[in-house]
Amino acid sequence: MTPSTVPAPNEPRFDAGRICLDLLATAHPVERLGGVEPLRAWIAGAGLVPAGTPLEHADASWPARFRELRSDVGQLLRGTGAPDPRPYDGALGRLNEAARAALPAPCAVRGTDGALVRELARAPECAALLALLARDAVDLLTDPVARAAVRECEGDNCPLVYLDTSRGRRRRWCSSEVCGNRERVARHRRRAALARA
Repeated sequence: MTPSTVPAPNEPRFDAGRICLDLLATAHPVERLGGVEPLRAWIAGAGLVPAGTPLEHADASWPARFRELRSDVGQLLRGTGAPDPRPYDGALGRLNEAARAALPAPCAVRGTDGALVRELARAPECAALLALLARDAVDLLTDPVARAAVRECEGDNCPLVYLDTSRGRRRRWCSSEVCGNRERVARHRRRAALARA
């Protein structure tokens, strides 16, 4: 595992508005699903499982399976774009197949303070976690209103996509603090250069 595969501890998690879009964000700016430990951290941080769910059984095959689903969702969101629809159809078939698995049933158990907390009846398998993501992608891809709200960041070289729930649907960047700030700085520099010329 290289340092580039693990987000910094203080790095905020990008919230794209849908868990399937959050999965797409794990490839930028660095690969975040490059190993089992970063994947476990992402699964827990993204809320795919209740807090404290054991994921020790995750093995080296899991990250590749999550990256494959991420690739398929990305391809389906961006459309066919090519005269040959076979890659798109292949991604669609894999997405639908992934959506078929089921998570273990949730149950209510007493927490340490006596309050009821949610827990899974057993540790989830990889296919069940992929199914959660795949079902979210199916919902997004088949809902014309939600699909119309999907935007790609307008920042230079930023491929992140997000669900635009802003008032008036005018959001332009994945993050106003990162890509938005870069754009404002670049615009200021262009104006300053024109003023000097």
